[in-house]
Amino acid sequence: MMRFISKLIIFMFIIWYQSTNIFPQVFSIKGKIYDKENNSPLIYANIRVANSTLGTSSNSNGEFELKLERGSYLLIASYIGYVADTISINVNNDLSNIKIFLKPTEINLPEIVVKPGENPAIEIIKKAIEKRKQRDSLIKNYEFESFAKGTIKTTEFITSSTSAFRLGVGSSDTSKLKVTGILESHTKGYFEKPNNYKEIILARKQSSNFPSSINLLTGGRLVQNFYNDDINFFGRKLPGILSDEALRYYYFYIEKLTAINNQKVFQIHIEPNDSLDPGLVGKIFILENTYELLKADLTLNKAANIGGIFENVNIIQQFDRFENVMMPVDYRLFVKANFLGIARFGFELNTILFNYKINSNLERSIFSKAVISVLPDADKKDSSYWTTIQTIPNTEEEIEAFRIIDSLQSIPRKFWDDFSLLNSQINLNENISISAPLRMYHFNRVEGHTLDFGIFMNELLDMRLNSNLSISYGFSDKKFKQEINTSYLLGDYRTTRIDFNIFNTKRILLKRQTNELSEFYNTITSLFLKDDDKDYFYQRGFDFEFQTELTSIVKAKLSLSNRTDKSARKNTDFSIFRRSRLFDDNPPIAEGKSNILGFQLTFDFRDYIEDGYFRRRAAFGKDYFIFSLGFKYSDDDFLNSNFSFKQYEFSYQTFIRTFSFSILTMRFFAGLSSGNVPPQLMYALPGNPRLLSSSNTFRTLRTYEVFGDRVIYLNIEHDFRDELFRALSLNFLTKFDLQLNSFLNAGWSNLKNNLTDINLFYTQTLKKPLVEIGFGLRKGFIPVEVEFAWKMINSFGRPFRISLNSSFLF
Repeated sequence: MMRFISKLIIFMFIIWYQSTNIFPQVFSIKGKIYDKENNSPLIYANIRVANSTLGTSSNSNGEFELKLERGSYLLIASYIGYVADTISINVNNDLSNIKIFLKPTEINLPEIVVKPGENPAIEIIKKAIEKRKQRDSLIKNYEFESFAKGTIKTTEFITSSTSAFRLGVGSSDTSKLKVTGILESHTKGYFEKPNNYKEIILARKQSSNFPSSINLLTGGRLVQNFYNDDINFFGRKLPGILSDEALRYYYFYIEKLTAINNQKVFQIHIEPNDSLDPGLVGKIFILENTYELLKADLTLNKAANIGGIFENVNIIQQFDRFENVMMPVDYRLFVKANFLGIARFGFELNTILFNYKINSNLERSIFSKAVISVLPDADKKDSSYWTTIQTIPNTEEEIEAFRIIDSLQSIPRKFWDDFSLLNSQINLNENISISAPLRMYHFNRVEGHTLDFGIFMNELLDMRLNSNLSISYGFSDKKFKQEINTSYLLGDYRTTRIDFNIFNTKRILLKRQTNELSEFYNTITSLFLKDDDKDYFYQRGFDFEFQTELTSIVKAKLSLSNRTDKSARKNTDFSIFRRSRLFDDNPPIAEGKSNILGFQLTFDFRDYIEDGYFRRRAAFGKDYFIFSLGFKYSDDDFLNSNFSFKQYEFSYQTFIRTFSFSILTMRFFAGLSSGNVPPQLMYALPGNPRLLSSSNTFRTLRTYEVFGDRVIYLNIEHDFRDELFRALSLNFLTKFDLQLNSFLNAGWSNLKNNLTDINLFYTQTLKKPLVEIGFGLRKGFIPVEVEFAWKMINSFGRPFRISLNSSFLF
């Protein structure tokens, strides 16, 4: 027995010894950087581990933390305007309270003499631009690690779910912003010329009021590298501070000479030549002898602040040498915003980058359409993992915020906590909600006053199952309507979807070809303006859909629909105003049963994010296009339908950045039918209700004013933002923050077969194409645009129209 125990002890020792060699113990090294003369902390000072690629930066309190294995190390602390200091440490256990004092530089810095007509900063920037080009030629690829911490600041406590945020608004402008959310991540990044990029989130954690799926912070892609030609903020490209056009776009002058570790540094002021041009304002630091960019401390100017929503946007970035190449070692972004005086909020991003490997042999398999991927176990990393990687120490404010958030999250939420008359749903818990009062009533001329109730279940069973039940009763048509919709997602990133729907309900005629105006707005216009923009019919049956990704760019969808359609009629002329006026009759449809087989292929060339649960397509500021091919088939023999027809569909949409902040979007659709297609399955030129309009529609057309079994249309929109006004030097419009959007729409329709009296639908048939042009004006970020549209060809009906375009109502 003793021999067995001794062998077991030896075996356990061997296992322990091997594990300590495979997974070396890592210790925490904590300290603080001070000014030697006044003992004040030095914020964002650089700390490097000599003869390694490890390093970090101090936080806003001057505190830093490194994670090192057992051994002896030299730590080098540096800060512009100070002499670098090196300390020796022996790491056998955790170390804390390390204090490093940096002495202000004592280099004799001569005054800068500027002669009339000369600007010595110009020559410095020219050499810095050449140095940037040399640096770029040295880099073929690189990889790195990063740690990113995002801090959300608001005046009120934040709660969130996987798909929504809930934030208290309406606080006083003087209310102090406080930390109400924290996101952290550890990532591995890869870059290869010309534009291959990949970032993998190895681990992530967040305060308890945020779900992990929201946390997509990365230390690389979110970082603007000021060595690049272009800098992108909020979708707008700005000339880089060392780009080829920097000297034309920006004004530079030397503020003073400073130093770092006995090397002279030029501190240079930068701002756009024209204050009305969007750009960067602040200071950059360039080494005297090498003309390398060492640091940038910049803010966005007022012209780059569309709508004036941002009170301040400040960016700080520092660089250090890795393998003789200057690379970013940190990135700080500080944002304060005030949205229309309704909500004030702030965001801070603090990132450190380390463990660079430059021009290594990267495997081509690293790069794919997945630009950002979250490892499956990224959310499962416990505290033992975070103690082994480089991080940024929490400040006292952040530590207190974690405590408050955890305590508030532990309080059970009550029904009334999430209740609001303005909400469409009331949350019973994180996954189940019911209809709110705003969604419990609607009115139209067919159903009359109607009561609605729905139960919505979202992201159940590991965020794979979604289902909802809707029930309504119309007091004028005296009918109950029911609908059950269920979807289930398969695959690691839920890229395969199965939908099954059962219904006995009211439908909107040609809903898939028209804008889905909110039922609330349609109720208001019906009750107060006696304008019911929709036509209706009844439908019962079921739908089944199966869709999946065949490749990274191709998605296939197979569908089967069993539906029996029945005409609906007008049942009421009630309204609060205009009581003497009558609603239009609701037109009849071709009644009968349809069994329809469908197949569709969609080609989407955008990159995507794999967020740990879903694969989400995103443009990442690039141009893109998407197109799809579809086919539908119904017959009275094999499928036992009352209607026999075939439909062929093609759609194409593209997104192009034309210049600076301007965006061109284009949508093309062609739907061609053969056989006897019932009117409820035809195509329409997308029109609009009274007073309103929406993007990619014909502004001068009412809803399905033009439809048929053959329809082709093209929508082109060019959102100039304020760029055209800038190009034309219309400064008074630029100062007013006016934004310009233009559009051109062209369409054609034909009606070859009809199964009912088409005259009852108040529709137009087009013997020649319809062409309209127009433009819209809006102010800043206010989400309402005044649009003006003219019919240029085929000017029947309304040749000119003024409308409001607002995303709130669609």
